[in-house]
Amino acid sequence: MINLSQVSLLNLLPNHLREDKNVVTMCKALDEEIKDINSVIPMLSYIQNMESLDDEMLDYLAWQYHVDFYDTSLEISKKIELNRNSIRWHKKKGTPSSVEELITTVFGDGYIEEWFEYNGEPYTFNVVTTNADVTNTKANDFQLALNSVKNSRSHLNNIIIRKTNNMSLTIGAIVHTGDFMVLHQVN
Repeated sequence: MINLSQVSLLNLLPNHLREDKNVVTMCKALDEEIKDINSVIPMLSYIQNMESLDDEMLDYLAWQYHVDFYDTSLEISKKIELNRNSIRWHKKKGTPSSVEELITTVFGDGYIEEWFEYNGEPYTFNVVTTNADVTNTKANDFQLALNSVKNSRSHLNNIIIRKTNNMSLTIGAIVHTGDFMVLHQVN
């Protein structure tokens, strides 16, 4: 098998062309370019090697994959996740499942509550999360991202943060069985 990093165009030329100085010079110049191209070929599989990419390259990928709601200030793990999922999200834009994936990516957890589940106006929905770290800024950023994923007919009503706490609850009951007595006051 031929190793492309070790191939020289001069070796591929017929003997009569190896004597032409212009052809030899051109082959040497092209050999350098081919070596440069060969050095970056392993990086072409970006999706499989995203963990090894730096911030700047992840930002370029986000532009290439058209991640509409990408923010360069995100942490690297979020950037990788957004880039990795962007093609799949583009294929299913406008569906509730794409919105739910966006919710879990941005907020960490959550789900959609459709209008018919809470007796709301038709074609509206709520986003419900238990992430207490959701701030107004994060919610506004989420809404911008949401507009690129949801269908244009549906509209967000509220972002609801549900907080649950474990509390100890004690319930007591008394059952008494016995005779029934009536006492009257005597004057």
